[in-house]
Amino acid sequence: MNNQTLIIYDYKILYEILKEMDHFLNFNIIHLLKEDANKLYNKDPALSLIISNKKIKNIKDQIIIDKSPVQISKLIEKINIKFLKKRFSQQSDIDIGRYKLNLNSRYISNSKKTLNLTERETNILLFLKNSKIPINVDILQKEVWGHNSKLETHTVETHIYRLRKKIQITFNDNNFIKSSKSGYLIK
Repeated sequence: MNNQTLIIYDYKILYEILKEMDHFLNFNIIHLLKEDANKLYNKDPALSLIISNKKIKNIKDQIIIDKSPVQISKLIEKINIKFLKKRFSQQSDIDIGRYKLNLNSRYISNSKKTLNLTERETNILLFLKNSKIPINVDILQKEVWGHNSKLETHTVETHIYRLRKKIQITFNDNNFIKSSKSGYLIK
């Protein structure tokens, strides 16, 4: 069985219906009563989805069923789509120090701000993130741009300069991409 969990909050009849079919479902099901509401906040939000018959504040991922009758096949389809979107989103977020790089939407963010990136900027950050040593211009030209290292160009330096400037303006961070005689490195 999958490690994703559908939490049915104070909707016993729906829980009983889905529990009867749980061998066909690709997620776990649990039922919580109103008096167990504090347990909602203890569940891993990355792995859970909540169904209720009314909006629960401070809960991001929920499906609200406020109309009857419910067509079970449509509901299961909606649940599966929500779980797929959550999984896809989780796989696209990469931690880089105190920032998150989202590969799908091409942005970098901290807890307060978000900066949109170009595809090339995203590729630069991803390549530098995966290296523990400084990367020189020739390697970046070859690996990120696909250029032969014998070309005389300042494309890499220009892109890194602009990227550093964007990061400095948005996050007030002058130390994110470091440069040395050996090349560029993300700290």
